[in-house]
Amino acid sequence: MARRQQEKSRQTMQDLMDSAQELFGRKGYVETSVAEITDHAGYSKGNFYRYWPSKDRMFLDILENKMRVYREARDQRLSEASSLEEVVNVIWDFLEDIVRDRNWAKVFLEFTINASRIPDIRDDLGLSQYRLSEDIFADLVRDYVETDYPPEKLGALNTVMFEGFMVHNALGGRVLDLENTRDAAVTLILAKGLRHGAQ
Repeated sequence: MARRQQEKSRQTMQDLMDSAQELFGRKGYVETSVAEITDHAGYSKGNFYRYWPSKDRMFLDILENKMRVYREARDQRLSEASSLEEVVNVIWDFLEDIVRDRNWAKVFLEFTINASRIPDIRDDLGLSQYRLSEDIFADLVRDYVETDYPPEKLGALNTVMFEGFMVHNALGGRVLDLENTRDAAVTLILAKGLRHGAQ
């Protein structure tokens, strides 16, 4: 009986998250209400609040699930990398997978801007399970950096370039594409992280 209840509970959560993702992609994060999520999924608002205290917290769960899938594929390839260039290119393949899901990239960007105004959500968004932070990037590249340039700064530069591209792309910018941004980021990281251009 307890197992059946757990399965039902998991299914309810998944249905609500699926509903939210569909509506976020269609209407945007801010414009989607909890009532619309529950109506669309066929549940009461009470079901929603049984699992999450707010739409923001639900989004963090959705984000964690998505990032887990992306990271599993990334980490397998990272275990086979043998140079800074290979590691950075694996990381950019991972980032490109996120951007290719255009609706998700826009919703993530909208949520990030919204979260910047809510201190506890903003702080949680900085945790490793939700994004590729400069600390995670530093941990991934640290063993391959040959200079004294801090790996955390390499990660911060990479994040700024990636997230800057996401804003540029969301606003319809056409001067730089993802390949241009990736090439610039990889070039910069290798220039700062390898001795005298040893690539």
